[in-house]
Amino acid sequence: MKEYYSHGKLLLSGEYIVLRGAKALAIPCKVGQSLKFTPQDTALLKWQSWDHNGQLWFSVIFSISDFEILNTDTPEMANRLAQILKQIRLQKNTFLNEKGGTVATQLEFDRHWGLGSSSTLISNLSQWSKTNPYLLLENSFGGSGYDIACATAKKPLVYQISNTVPEIEEVEFDPSFKSNLYFVNLNQKKNSSTAVQQFKNIVVSPEKVLQTSALTRQLIDAKTQSDFELYMMQHETLLGEILGLKTIKETHFQNFQGAIKSLGAWGGDFILASGNKNTPDYFKKKGFKVVVPYEEMVY
Repeated sequence: MKEYYSHGKLLLSGEYIVLRGAKALAIPCKVGQSLKFTPQDTALLKWQSWDHNGQLWFSVIFSISDFEILNTDTPEMANRLAQILKQIRLQKNTFLNEKGGTVATQLEFDRHWGLGSSSTLISNLSQWSKTNPYLLLENSFGGSGYDIACATAKKPLVYQISNTVPEIEEVEFDPSFKSNLYFVNLNQKKNSSTAVQQFKNIVVSPEKVLQTSALTRQLIDAKTQSDFELYMMQHETLLGEILGLKTIKETHFQNFQGAIKSLGAWGGDFILASGNKNTPDYFKKKGFKVVVPYEEMVY
């Protein structure tokens, strides 16, 4: 049996603009996804995916000759997986070319949370097949690739696409005020692929790309919570101008005492809240039950 593991991810800065070359701050999460492959003398690949509650949520049986779907209860997902396996075969023609077996994937987080169920899958598949994960991502889900970088990272990182090539710089990011930082789930998972497609039509000036990169560095270097909150708000304002959208604090949390920043695709997944020990109560009273302290989330 072979086993592989990848971390989930959160993008603290540079969302959207990372696609235009801005520097983005990304963090690997403590939770992730594992993949176990047990080779067997068979021409089939039997795949089962288990969620964070130990429930089977997806299964499919493929023929290894051409990854034809022989049996599944989720055709759309099976088709997507078949396309990824075919991409792997294009990169490496020896992949599963003689014997099949069984695959079991195990998520450690709710797959509706937007922490990287797709990116951790791509990363695990690339580790197993010894193929290029960024190429696999490009030919399947798309996106900047920061989530692929987080999947095998050991610490926070600055991610930048330079002439289509990912540049990854590990950084020291361990705020002294982290006990006042929380990740709040909005229960509105956004489709990252759709958000990326919509953003393609938006013009971003070189100045705004540089501003985003500068704010990423300022967030990393912030010594006080008040400075950190200032940069959070400046980043939100800048992105709001670029996207033509109001910030999440303007639309949902005007009376919150502190700063709030969207993470990833705006309008869904998680937000970062900088406040105090009363912050979890504030969001729970508004109906947002998932409030995760920074230290419990970050790897």
